[in-house]
Amino acid sequence: MIGGTLGRYFARRFLETIVAVFAGVFALVYAIDLVEMLRRSGDTPAATGPLMAWDSLLHTPIIAEQALPFAVLFGAMISFLNLSRKMELVVARAAGVSAWQFIAPPLLVAVAIGVFTVTLFNPMSTAMKRQSDRLEAKVFGASANNSGGVWIRQKSVDGEAVVHADGRDDSGPSLIHVQVFNFDGNGDFVERVDAEGATLRDGFWSLNDADVVTPGFDTLTTGSYLLATSLTRDEVAQAFVAPETVSFWALPALAAQTDRAGLDATGYRLQFHELLALPLTLAAMVLVAACFSLRFFRMGGVQKMVSGGIAAGFVLYVVTKLVNDLGAAGFLNVPVAGWSTAVVGCSFGVYVLLHQEDG
Repeated sequence: MIGGTLGRYFARRFLETIVAVFAGVFALVYAIDLVEMLRRSGDTPAATGPLMAWDSLLHTPIIAEQALPFAVLFGAMISFLNLSRKMELVVARAAGVSAWQFIAPPLLVAVAIGVFTVTLFNPMSTAMKRQSDRLEAKVFGASANNSGGVWIRQKSVDGEAVVHADGRDDSGPSLIHVQVFNFDGNGDFVERVDAEGATLRDGFWSLNDADVVTPGFDTLTTGSYLLATSLTRDEVAQAFVAPETVSFWALPALAAQTDRAGLDATGYRLQFHELLALPLTLAAMVLVAACFSLRFFRMGGVQKMVSGGIAAGFVLYVVTKLVNDLGAAGFLNVPVAGWSTAVVGCSFGVYVLLHQEDG
């Protein structure tokens, strides 16, 4: 087994490189986001420079968190290449240390980084993102958080209804630009209701300035339309909460509560499994980096190795997004979608290293 001193040395070198790469990514994301916020602020009087700088700082962590696997990949490649360039890997191998032994400390560090990110950094970044959303709503108005629509499925005594809204008014439990598709108890379409807004009351929606379209009849315009519902204000508010902005610790309870409300909780479950698999994903990135970074400098081909590692990381990222989209759409089981790419990445890294090192 690798000695404790050498293992700690490899682990420290790896951790320092990862932290440096992640800090560079964080600074780059912050600079780009700050420029975008200053452009977006325009002539808004309340959007001062220091306030926009603070706002950018608040939601930079949640963006940088998504780039963490790439930071680990590039950091691992840089670390291994530096060890090879300084002939430290050559000396370690001459002393009888195998590739698996000096990869073990970086793997442990990567898993530790993953655990820290999931348990501590993620709750902090999501809390900062929510604070940023409140700040933007205060500065730019309620429309700041209304980008993109939302679909809500509900059941009531009148049957089932599918509600689509462009956004919500943060000043109260109200939706804006609403479409309602009503179905009877047998699942047959009954009517469509278009309204400028909808306010949630106790046990019903109150839609104002509504146009009711019923098949076979003329469009009926009414100043008020009432739609029965069993949803509460908290449950409706959850429909506007992106899974990426929910803390790891709150995801299971929120998914269960969303299920009880009759809403789709797939996004929350998928996000939970993705975070749960993050330590394994980072370990996969270390293994992939090792596949393309353990060649000795004097043997040449370093540029091809680095290009291959970057290409492999990019392919793994694309596959991860594709699998996640399939899981979110219901084509894949949620645990499979959350864990499959991490398992495949580790399997690929182990296979290539076995081929390179042991035959």
